[in-house]
Amino acid sequence: MLRALFLLLATLLLSACGTNPVTHKTEFQFVSESNEIAMGQKNYAPARQQQGGDYVIDPELTAYVQSVGNKLAAVSDRKLPYEFVVLNDSVPNAWAMPGGKIAFNRGLLYELNSEAELAAVLSHEIVHAAARHGAKSMESGILLQGATVLAGVATQNTRYGNLAVGGAQLSSQLISTKFGRDDESEADHYGMIYMKRAGYDPTAAVTLQETFVRLSKGNKSNFIQGLFASHPPSDQRVADNKATLAEVGAGGEWGREVYAEKVKHLKATEAAYKDYDEGVKVLAAGDAIKAASLAKQAIAIEPREARFQELLGDVALSKNDNKLALTYYDKAIKLQPDYFRPHVQSGIALNNLGRKVEAEKALQASNALLPTATSHFLLGQLAEGRGDVNAAMQNYQLASASNSNVGKESAQSMLRLDVPLNPSKYLRTGVQIDNYGNLYAVVQNPTSVGLKQVQFRVQRLDPANGQPVAQTQLILLPGELVAQQQRVIRSGIQVGNAQEASLYRVLVEHAVGLP
Repeated sequence: MLRALFLLLATLLLSACGTNPVTHKTEFQFVSESNEIAMGQKNYAPARQQQGGDYVIDPELTAYVQSVGNKLAAVSDRKLPYEFVVLNDSVPNAWAMPGGKIAFNRGLLYELNSEAELAAVLSHEIVHAAARHGAKSMESGILLQGATVLAGVATQNTRYGNLAVGGAQLSSQLISTKFGRDDESEADHYGMIYMKRAGYDPTAAVTLQETFVRLSKGNKSNFIQGLFASHPPSDQRVADNKATLAEVGAGGEWGREVYAEKVKHLKATEAAYKDYDEGVKVLAAGDAIKAASLAKQAIAIEPREARFQELLGDVALSKNDNKLALTYYDKAIKLQPDYFRPHVQSGIALNNLGRKVEAEKALQASNALLPTATSHFLLGQLAEGRGDVNAAMQNYQLASASNSNVGKESAQSMLRLDVPLNPSKYLRTGVQIDNYGNLYAVVQNPTSVGLKQVQFRVQRLDPANGQPVAQTQLILLPGELVAQQQRVIRSGIQVGNAQEASLYRVLVEHAVGLP
């Protein structure tokens, strides 16, 4: 048997051998290119939603980043359906998904000073995709744990990552993959080669890495929670980049002037986003007045930004002024209709106002962009309110997958509905006898849901096959069976001994939840 398993495993490993398109090394490849591409296409949009959504204020800037990315992708060793987007997130970061889906945070653009530096970051991410680093991380999980392709992938610690549910949870995990030292070294090395092929001076990759090392030693928090978390800089990486530079040769385009021109508007409005980020923090700390002031300062600088209107909506919602909150969320949606969060917040405000039908539409619109525990929990409550228990339970179940307070509350709501419907799935039962041979039914409620009108039968089983051969009429358990309670009730059956008692079982068939 062991020999057969060994031969099967050996056959699978041999059939999974392939050549890396960038390094040309032989490696195991369990994730096919078509699966890589499909995974990236499916998860790119929800991942961007979790990272603040696309930065839409300056489409020329996005087009510029895309043009640099496309220039580098054209000289890469692997042809993929590469895409490049700028995200509306102040954390300095960039990431690549399998299949060539790449994102560049607005916050990182503030820190660069030339097109060559932009190319250094983009080429690094392109190599991660081209050299199958994301796919290899998943394959390592398969080999080491015999589990799913998600094995070994960390959970993303973002503002909304822990609220994402359903398929969007994979998006959160994919963008938080921490590549190993060898993968980072390959991304640096081949990224500089791509820079040279595309006409950029690879010296920029050396100087940028030196800057990152200096910032990491200075404990610059924005970088530590962003780029440095997944791409840690080091003196060794600087030395390796210098060695690569000696191989490929310095010289090429830096593009300082064109970069300065392209990020001109972005840098001119940087103060607005700092006000917004601070406003989010102070509102979370309970200072609604200061948060509103910061949001208005931000709007004065950049009136086209949807996030600033959204923050004013959050301020109004924190004061229970749902009507005012809706006006700001409506403005945010008009400015950027394809971002999920103002739809969620509108749903909350509408629900608070008793406008249930409109609330449901807003929450469904939000889930179409990014399914979240918050939206599904509220949709569950709305469905329960109109008596649609199945829809309520489906939404609660989806929301309960989130590792958050609302996820835990959803799990409790689902339990509250499901225990009365399927009491036998949750209640523990058994039998016991007294010294006189009286058989008692034992019913225990280990859940946090109280029950009443609990009805059960006592069945006698055939010792030969374990099938029921006789049973009592339904027996009503008097009173309530509260959470964590055990009740013992006489069944009216006489048995001769414990061995005979073991042929009986208790089957709960009906229960009603306590209010």
